[in-house]
Amino acid sequence: MRVVQINATCGKGSTGKIAVDISRMLTDKGIENYILYSSPTSDYPLGLQCSDDKYIKLQALKSRVMGNYGFNSSKATQKIIAQLERIRPDIVHLHNIHGHDCNLRLLFKYFKKNRTKLFWTFHDCWAFTGYCTYFDMAKCDRYKTGCGNCPQKNTYSWIFDKSSSLYQKKKELFSGLDLTIITPSQWLCDLVAQSFLKDYPVKVIHNGIDLNVFKPTYGGFRERYSIESSQKVLLGVASEWEKRKGLDVFIELAKRLGGRYKIVLVGTDDAIDSSLPESIISIHRTNNQTELAQIYTAADVFLIPTREDNFPTVNLESLACGTPVITFNTGGSAESLDSSCGCVVKCDDVDSMEMEIKRICESNTFSSQACVERANLFDKEKKFVQYIKLYEEVFD
Repeated sequence: MRVVQINATCGKGSTGKIAVDISRMLTDKGIENYILYSSPTSDYPLGLQCSDDKYIKLQALKSRVMGNYGFNSSKATQKIIAQLERIRPDIVHLHNIHGHDCNLRLLFKYFKKNRTKLFWTFHDCWAFTGYCTYFDMAKCDRYKTGCGNCPQKNTYSWIFDKSSSLYQKKKELFSGLDLTIITPSQWLCDLVAQSFLKDYPVKVIHNGIDLNVFKPTYGGFRERYSIESSQKVLLGVASEWEKRKGLDVFIELAKRLGGRYKIVLVGTDDAIDSSLPESIISIHRTNNQTELAQIYTAADVFLIPTREDNFPTVNLESLACGTPVITFNTGGSAESLDSSCGCVVKCDDVDSMEMEIKRICESNTFSSQACVERANLFDKEKKFVQYIKLYEEVFD
């Protein structure tokens, strides 16, 4: 068996790390495999780069001007196809192919011509919409019948709204494939069942994390940041802070909660700092995952007021470090929790989130052990091996 994964990144970001984890499992089993990716350059030995940052930025600009997101990047796609022709894989596993690095028409015509066995992990909703990766905040359900007059057009195109035509092109290209869809959440699985992809088999495989890294880890975080022993630490972690991730909720909570609570945000930058009150501790980046585990461990509660999400791994990382989670009931975020390790509140209900923070912090509602036990269900070694089993079923 020979497997090729295609993803925007290799070893970088959540999808790039997942691709590498799967690749390493395949290698351990003696299965030949490769990752075709775009940028940034990776030192992973089985990664084959088919584009670069300069090219991707140019294609992104073309998409914003022309509105034809997903139908540029012909040169990079030809490189992908050339690698597929050379490797001749038995299985192609797609991940994130909407990083302005893929021409859908070229790639999927190749798949149909060669009757390629495809697996495709949906890390968001892009495959069955005209433009959108998510549409909850826009309160739009046009993906069920056909897009058009896109409420988020300006996010994807400065001039043209081609959401309707792109939807129809995707619908045509994604029909008649030998395809199995994989979703990291039941929430996304349910959306697929309402889309034009509803006739394909769908398998739910939750994301996993490295429990050798994310575990209760003590490292003097409170002392380094002069956090008093009586203060309760409320933590938020994101790779990109914006309204979708609930940055405004943290700012509002900082106004409400007062000095007994200390909010810590990881993943910020100088621009975000300018919008934060002085009471919030801002950490731009951590040196490594062990340091991040120390921060999770030092927190009393992990907050994820996300308004759009699939199955965020930050929830799992927090639980694995023994810290309970409070999340908005959006996307698949709540699927990582049960009554032993966290709670779920209605989206945008800051009052309820504030109330749950106080309840958890004042009564020690959740034990560290219960959180860790819940996280053990999401060991990446157990989760990602399910991908290998799917591949092997092709040859049974």
